[in-house]
Amino acid sequence: MLRTTRRTRLVAVAIAGLATIFTIAPMASAATTVSVNGATTYQHIDGFGVSESFNMANAIRGLSASAQKQALDLLFSTSNGAGFSIVRNDIPSGSDSIEPRSPGSPSATPQYVWNPSSGGTEDGQLWLALQAKNGYGVTNFYNNAWTPPSFMTNSGQRGGLCGVPSVSCSSGDWRQAYANYLVQDTKFWAAAGIAPSTLGFVNEPATGTGGFGSMLFNPAQAANFLSVLGPTLRSSGLSTKITCCDTLGFNQLPSYVSAVQGNSAANSAVGVFTSHGYSGAPTTPVGTGGRPVWESEWSINGNQWDGAWDDGNQADGFNWAQHVQTGLTDANLNAFFYFWGISTTSHDSSLIGLRGSTLTPAKRYYSLANYSRFIRPGATRIGASSGTGGLDVSAYKNPDGSIIVVALNTAATSTSAAYTVANTGLTAGTVTPFLTNGSSNIAAQPSIPLGNGAFTATVPGRSLVTYRITR
Repeated sequence: MLRTTRRTRLVAVAIAGLATIFTIAPMASAATTVSVNGATTYQHIDGFGVSESFNMANAIRGLSASAQKQALDLLFSTSNGAGFSIVRNDIPSGSDSIEPRSPGSPSATPQYVWNPSSGGTEDGQLWLALQAKNGYGVTNFYNNAWTPPSFMTNSGQRGGLCGVPSVSCSSGDWRQAYANYLVQDTKFWAAAGIAPSTLGFVNEPATGTGGFGSMLFNPAQAANFLSVLGPTLRSSGLSTKITCCDTLGFNQLPSYVSAVQGNSAANSAVGVFTSHGYSGAPTTPVGTGGRPVWESEWSINGNQWDGAWDDGNQADGFNWAQHVQTGLTDANLNAFFYFWGISTTSHDSSLIGLRGSTLTPAKRYYSLANYSRFIRPGATRIGASSGTGGLDVSAYKNPDGSIIVVALNTAATSTSAAYTVANTGLTAGTVTPFLTNGSSNIAAQPSIPLGNGAFTATVPGRSLVTYRITR
């Protein structure tokens, strides 16, 4: 969760003029080359995601039927929305949790509370997940606890979990009780029709302060608890994978990965490593022994709403197009999340603003959608290189055989390029460009023929274009 005092350490992009015309140039006039090679493969893509935690799901649930459909389409539709394929849910820890009252001791039988017939269960997040699954085919749900119930911690709020190294409590050792709590919550969701794919037990563990639920967990303590949670989840029969550790930034993640890898029980428990982008952006790979790495939360929390494409603000669309491209190509991320998809707040921690019944997408929404709508779960990033430093490119092969090429022109002027597409199984077909810039939002452009594995196209200055190549 974002704090009002937090600022990212990223340099804002320079303001540049926007070209508003998309053109298709003949091969002879191409100024640079882009090579796509399916024989070179990198990471698989699990998907792109958002959260509607902290009652934002209930805000969507409370809309009229037409506004509700508009909101859900914007989030999950692959034809007229972003096609987000992962939903991150907060596991509540207070009066709205499955264990709102202490059973008295760690070994006492907990009195769990669960009412799936109520649309507001877990702050409306179960309702939202069911809409995403049943209406849009979303199957990847990441349920993440920010903190255990306060009675399991040493300070009652934002402290440490009783029983991990260096945290001793008069009430006893609550590690197993917390593991049971997490697994039971996962079972409740599964029985209600949503089987969480991943389960997290902590949020920003090196910080542990702020006006929201959080908990201090140093790397050794995280590994210690994972050695309890892992066997508990395995014995439940659930196929859910455990994540670690939703750190504040990628500068913090390596120390948690190292601690997990140094503890055999913890190492066998973790299926996905996760981090936020606030204190350190994802710019280099993290060695995880082959396990996926997700950027699981990131946003900008200024004091205003910035819906612009390229105004030099960290929240603008062009800046976020760069973040996604860098994360996928330089850090080899398997998933990329923005914090909130839709929120009622008046700042930039969401992609889409909700005021009354009016939904207003910011340009950063269209930036992410230019990736998430077309790069589908199970895709593989493949080789892509550009002959000019001003044209950042990446390429992906989807499970359906389509090839996706994303080109971000960082120059102020248009860039024409000759594209070659090799070793992908496609030598002839149709290339459909989708343009996002100051005047266009994932706008389909005239199709281009793919012949002999080649096509030529021009990307306007300071613009993002996704090419979908099909037979």
